[in-house]
Amino acid sequence: MPATHTGKLTYADYARIPDDGLRHEIIDGGHYVSPSPSERHQRASGALFSLLWHHVRTHRLGRVYAAPFDVLLGAHDVVEPDIIFVSNTRADIVGEDNIQGAPDLLIEVLSPSHRKRDQTVKRARYDALGVTEYWLVDPDAEQISVLRRDAGGLTAAGVYGSDASVTSPLLPGLTITVADVFAP
Repeated sequence: MPATHTGKLTYADYARIPDDGLRHEIIDGGHYVSPSPSERHQRASGALFSLLWHHVRTHRLGRVYAAPFDVLLGAHDVVEPDIIFVSNTRADIVGEDNIQGAPDLLIEVLSPSHRKRDQTVKRARYDALGVTEYWLVDPDAEQISVLRRDAGGLTAAGVYGSDASVTSPLLPGLTITVADVFAP
């Protein structure tokens, strides 16, 4: 009996998309395209990446990656989060070409072109597919929203403004001053 085609795209379909300089993702089998990020987006993403990378490397906690790096969450979910953290205990999900499985922490820096997608569609998929912690970084509001997995799934742990700091049980000893993330 032949296999039934669900109409949902897969990693094989994703791999056939030509390189056009845009960010392509497959979320629950649907194809999403985003333009290049803004300067404010890149500044916030770079600052966070630098802080996380230095801490993770110094304390040998795992690996940190910046986009673009494919994360295959399932057969119909290929995403490129802005920042990815995979702990040492889960290092086996990291391959040469991509990550296969749910990383410990995914960070998305919001942009006008994909703000709603990150807050709704991706949040739902990250929740359903086992991401432990998800941060939404908002350069416009200069705040970071943190969601952590508990018995009910990914739930709000807090929204932190420029006068606050963010910590994570995944990254012991790290304190990120929100104002530093958005400093000019």
